[in-house]
Amino acid sequence: MTNRKLLERTCEIATEYLAGVRELRVGSTVDYDVLLRSMGGPFPSAPQDALEVIESLAERARPGLVTTPGPRHFGFVIGGALPAALAADWLASTWDQNAFSFVLSPAATVVEEVARQWLTELLGLSSEMTMGVVTGGTMGNFTALAAARHALLDRAGWNVEEQGLFGAPELPVVTSEESHITIFASLQMLGMGRARVTRVPTDDQGRMRPDVLLAALSGIKAPALVCAQAGNVNTGAFDPIAEIAPIVHKAGGWLHVDGAFGAWAAASPRLRSLTTGLALADSVSVDGHKWLNVPYDCGFVFVRDREAHRSAMTLEASYYAPAPSPVRANHNWVPEASRRARGFAVYAALRSLGRDGLAELIERCARLAARMAERLSRGPNVRILNDVVLNQVLVRFEGAGGRADARTAGVIRRVQDDGTCWVGGATWHGMHVMRVSVSNWSTAESDIDLSAEAILRCAVLED
Repeated sequence: MTNRKLLERTCEIATEYLAGVRELRVGSTVDYDVLLRSMGGPFPSAPQDALEVIESLAERARPGLVTTPGPRHFGFVIGGALPAALAADWLASTWDQNAFSFVLSPAATVVEEVARQWLTELLGLSSEMTMGVVTGGTMGNFTALAAARHALLDRAGWNVEEQGLFGAPELPVVTSEESHITIFASLQMLGMGRARVTRVPTDDQGRMRPDVLLAALSGIKAPALVCAQAGNVNTGAFDPIAEIAPIVHKAGGWLHVDGAFGAWAAASPRLRSLTTGLALADSVSVDGHKWLNVPYDCGFVFVRDREAHRSAMTLEASYYAPAPSPVRANHNWVPEASRRARGFAVYAALRSLGRDGLAELIERCARLAARMAERLSRGPNVRILNDVVLNQVLVRFEGAGGRADARTAGVIRRVQDDGTCWVGGATWHGMHVMRVSVSNWSTAESDIDLSAEAILRCAVLED
């Protein structure tokens, strides 16, 4: 089997899968042990034909695939893969570039600098902000908080990269009560702890309250690292960043904004006002594999303080070939050294959409989320809990005798078993809720209507 025939057959398998993705069941019902037996077994002692390996993999993996590329996966906040981004990702694998530095891949280096210039403009950020292309929201937040840790401790005369945290000056951290779990995971990995943070209460939509933040900071002696968010993971609501930023900066602190999916609203003329104040942040994290619809994994981190970002992340060795200024060195801005050239898919997605296409994608998903909320609200004992300002819908299925939690959980299970669409559950403000996220480029009104019908049908069955 020649390499060409192998790749042609692989392309055929992939395109056949994508051609039928709208008709596929969305969730998987395969049993773990069954899938493990099918895909596992004794490790083969002899080499196997590459084509047989690929065909066998495709066949055995199929029952365990979740149709996240399709238009009716509304669990978590998961985009699909734009055709141009998918094609560029295939090329990235073929080219097998290490995006570490200019000497290893000039193309992978330049494409990230182009993406930085385009993305800072699209998101309304300073053109001087540094950018790292990371795996996603977790590493985006990790990198930003590492830069903040460096900057705040450096102001106190402490080099945390050299001296560590033993004996370091106090570094207060303030978050929202509804900050995403990746904020706390990042604090945990950075040695700043999850339990020692001050958590600011939110309003009924999950927005941080500036008045409470002001009171909290007035009781903290040292400049604080404050974490706000653009796009609450449950409601889609935005912290009032324009009010929060002056409070943080007056107290000498660092403002980080977790904008995993919500920051993309800045690319839409209709929705941009939601992100007012984002440009005042000291750092911002954004996911690419959410609303930009590039393949997993991809995220971005933007930092205003160039030196803090570089100091927190850079790694050097005598055998590294230093890039002449002003050549970008990708490894200065991310936690990784050797890594995949994610920038090619980003570049292709942005060029294929253009400014107008990206705005249309964001606005269409927001309209479809509102349509889903409207359709579901027609059902008996169905309550929409949030103001649908973006792409998130929180649904509660109320029942007699205080059974709303149990009924909601039951409806979610039935919907997942039904397979028309896939939705997840969450606990929000003490209530069990259905969480619907619309962020796939291929979702159409017909998908929303078909899914809403299936959800309401499952609600009737649960009664």
